[in-house]
Amino acid sequence: MAEKKYLSFTGLTEFYYGVLKADDSGIEGTEATRIKFLQNISISTPQEIVKAYGDNSTAELAVSTDVTQLTTQFHHIPLEDRAIIYGWKTNSDDIVGLPASPNPPYVACMFARTREDGSREYIGFTKGKFMMSEVEGETKGESVTFGSDSTQGEFMPRKVDGFDEDMTFLIVADEPGQTTNRDKLYKLIFGVDYPTPEA
Repeated sequence: MAEKKYLSFTGLTEFYYGVLKADDSGIEGTEATRIKFLQNISISTPQEIVKAYGDNSTAELAVSTDVTQLTTQFHHIPLEDRAIIYGWKTNSDDIVGLPASPNPPYVACMFARTREDGSREYIGFTKGKFMMSEVEGETKGESVTFGSDSTQGEFMPRKVDGFDEDMTFLIVADEPGQTTNRDKLYKLIFGVDYPTPEA
């Protein structure tokens, strides 16, 4: 049995997303899209314990689980990526607009949490939709202040090879310098092979 790892996470990187095909068999296209400069993430899966009573005592307990929420913050989300994940429309002059009833596509995504020793833990979300966040800005003052872009998504279970139940998200870990498990997760989440780096 491998030794347990107790090192804390100190960073984030490698955020990828892809629009899912209608049959959920994988993403459209041959590879997922990378958004660089991920700053923060928050994963929330609300749960509550439901109790059944009898004979003046608790007879049974069950856990009720709500959808999983993923909140991400980036240095900046490029316009072309926002248009895709939010369901915005683009005309022939590359002008992007918000329709009256936007319909964001179902997407899959994954990212890595990094440790100082070079090891990584990858989390992949199987099927969900992202929602637009508030747009904020401020004037430039005496010093430069960098803005950031945040977005929130809600994710649901999807059939994944190797599991007898639908899964909402999957987690794998790689030791320093290794990418075997990353590549396996990428294939499961997106349905395509991890892209080969250009020479």
